[in-house]
Amino acid sequence: MIDPRRLRVLRALADHGTVTAAGEALHLTPSAVSQQLAALESETGQELLRRRGRRVSLTPVGELLVEHANAVAAELERAQATLASFATGTRGRVELASFASAITQVVAPTIRKLRFFAPDITVVVRDAEGHASVPLLLDGEIDIAITEDSRQSPRTDDPRLIRYPLYTEPFDVVVPERHRLADQKTISIRDLGDDEDWIAPLPGNPCRDIVEVAGNNPRITHTSDDFRAIVALVAAGAGVALVPRNAFTKTRGAVRIPVGDAPPERRVFVAVRRGSDEHPLFKMVLGALIDEARNGA
Repeated sequence: MIDPRRLRVLRALADHGTVTAAGEALHLTPSAVSQQLAALESETGQELLRRRGRRVSLTPVGELLVEHANAVAAELERAQATLASFATGTRGRVELASFASAITQVVAPTIRKLRFFAPDITVVVRDAEGHASVPLLLDGEIDIAITEDSRQSPRTDDPRLIRYPLYTEPFDVVVPERHRLADQKTISIRDLGDDEDWIAPLPGNPCRDIVEVAGNNPRITHTSDDFRAIVALVAAGAGVALVPRNAFTKTRGAVRIPVGDAPPERRVFVAVRRGSDEHPLFKMVLGALIDEARNGA
């Protein structure tokens, strides 16, 4: 008999790539992770890992077992949802992770409305950049993740998740008020010179990908994951930036200019683990988030 707890350890190794990172995600020591994986190999009678010194990778059999582990996890989520449906489904705690501007734009208004028509639901919010929230979701640290499409995002057909679109927002160019283009009503990114200093999010942030592609590998001089800080640096004359429209904070010395020709955009979505979408609490919060994004954002 295969212990499903050990399947969770195997999934964590597949998701995070190393024994140490898997242990951190599961709050286990590397030694405990290794012991669980060795026990799983003994239970299955199959070699699941290739070991090269301290590095490990999945064998084809290990990869196949991860697919089954994903299916088992979804069924367990579905069973939990079914049990919860016998209750009223109107009382409980839902943990959600989102990046800052989506908290302002969608999450906070949703919580305000839930306090009115579902006061016994408590939504606990964690501020997390787009590339960090989905790993938290897959590791079971949170129940709902709000994130955006990027190279770090899970595939749209990832069998572990169900995704729902929330909204799409454009990026605007932000320049110092004394910039030669500051008086333009709209702008083309091509109008910015090759000698511009750029201010951009850190590598790994989904918005960094958009800046690099739209700016044609711009000369990034300053970095921050906080768009308020990015706008403040622009206002100080440190460079130019691309900022999501909802993340822009009006700041003296910084001018926001819409991009006139095919502006870069980010697509924001909400995700849950497959199976948990049937949980009555999660369904209520998901529905409220989608309604707010559709009608209020």
